Amino acid sequence: MKRTDVLVIGGSAAGLTAAITAKRYFKDKKVTLVRKEAKVLVPCGIPYIFGTVGSPDKNLIPDATLVNNGIELIIDEVTGIDRQNRVVSTLHSGSIAYDKLVLATGSSPVVPPVKGAGLEGIFVVKKDVAYLENLKNFLDKARNLVIVGGGFIGVEFADECRKGRDLKVNVVELLPHCLALAFDDEVCALAEDKLRSQGINIITGTKVEEFLGNGKVEQVRLANGETLPADVVIFGIGVAPNIELAQKAGLKVDNRFGIWVDDYLRTSDPSIFAIGDCAEKSSFFGHGPSLIKLASVATHEARVAGANLFGLRRARGAAVGVFSTIVGDLALGSVGLTERAAREAGIEVVTGTAKAPDRHPGSMPGTRELGVKLIFTKDTGVIIGGQAYGGTAVGELTNLLAAAVQHKMRADELETMQVGTHPALTASPIAYQVTNAAEDAVLKLRS
Repeated sequence: MKRTDVLVIGGSAAGLTAAITAKRYFKDKKVTLVRKEAKVLVPCGIPYIFGTVGSPDKNLIPDATLVNNGIELIIDEVTGIDRQNRVVSTLHSGSIAYDKLVLATGSSPVVPPVKGAGLEGIFVVKKDVAYLENLKNFLDKARNLVIVGGGFIGVEFADECRKGRDLKVNVVELLPHCLALAFDDEVCALAEDKLRSQGINIITGTKVEEFLGNGKVEQVRLANGETLPADVVIFGIGVAPNIELAQKAGLKVDNRFGIWVDDYLRTSDPSIFAIGDCAEKSSFFGHGPSLIKLASVATHEARVAGANLFGLRRARGAAVGVFSTIVGDLALGSVGLTERAAREAGIEVVTGTAKAPDRHPGSMPGTRELGVKLIFTKDTGVIIGGQAYGGTAVGELTNLLAAAVQHKMRADELETMQVGTHPALTASPIAYQVTNAAEDAVLKLRS
């Protein structure tokens, strides 16, 4: 029987980060990682396999990351956990005894029970190299692609799959707008306009009723009566936590939200931790469990759990939700609550907006207009959300807004925040979007 001090099950962003953190904090402990996949994909890079990157093999996390940190890697599937004896069983490698166990089993794509969903040519977004290579082969021969779901995955696939292909793309979204869970309507409209300018058709406010075809998908029938031609269909409507292993072991789980964990990421068995998509999360905004599943949240939890294995050092933060994407040359970022979501939750809010060139003067090469929308509670003036759009500066600006939300900064604090500016890198200090949007909100709060 193999023995290890720390056993991590799962090799994607959460598992990898937990193993590395554990080894850094506890250098004398043996750390072992078991995963099913021979190769591990960069999760957020999957849409770019089909356009910008060009191949699953160009979107991999190298195993050297583990080896260079002194972590043992076993390619195998864990089939069961004996909690009493602290032993896991595997398909091919026998039993492995552990002192501390970390579950990072991730999530799986959701496929709704739509008639015809088993036809050939219908795909989900799996973190599997061979599966994605097969999808790429189908796309290379296709003329019509239907994407079900207009969230981040759907929008990014729509943008990427048309690159280098003579492909007609339709995106079907149930909500009134694509990206509506992360952005307010005016920003959603910018993303949709960009997609349409690239020849992508957006159909909102309806759902798929049936897939039609003789063994292979040929058409998609929508609830609004429209029928779309389809050689390939890609589902991008969300994921469900992989809780089967934890459930079989008798750990406390919720089928929708994942494995129960405390603030230190311990499960109902204190020698077992759970992190990432498989673990339950609480909302930063205090309205119960959160369905947010992001690599950034997973790695945050991994760093917390890895440091807590042999003595509690830190508590996790509740899930805020920090998103960014790019459609064509339009970058979009969002953090926290949208104005719409806040009002639906009964929160009275005040918003502040600002637009300006992202360099100064505006004649600088590569200058883009960059817009910001900030959402504050009316009673306290504390920031609870923010959105940004424009050029690539949006990515790190969104992270700045995330820090402001997590530290509960007030509008007047953001208005007077000291920032560094440079003509080739940022907006002018006079027109800096975050401070000007905050000032806009402060004036409204005082009126």
